[in-house]
Amino acid sequence: MSITPEQLQDLMREVEKEDPIDFADLPFEEDELRAITAQHLCDMADAMENFSNEDRHVTLLAVAAKLVLENLVLHVQLLRQHDIPLSQQVSSLLQNIKKK
Repeated sequence: MSITPEQLQDLMREVEKEDPIDFADLPFEEDELRAITAQHLCDMADAMENFSNEDRHVTLLAVAAKLVLENLVLHVQLLRQHDIPLSQQVSSLLQNIKKK
């Protein structure tokens, strides 16, 4: 693997400066969650060591797409749970998805 879990955690913190994560009142330490996530992703990358570049790229895109979708679903569920109306952007996105 070309990056260590610790280096990945540092990159995660750097990205979070521009796009912070709201950990709210989760009963976990933020750095512990980063460590678990970074280790898991590095393990995944190691498991793809024998993949072709194209297969690795497609697999990483599939993982990223699944995470973005999961984040969208959790975000909408949270808004609904708290009776917060969806933003125009999210509403438009969901309407476009429904049409397809």
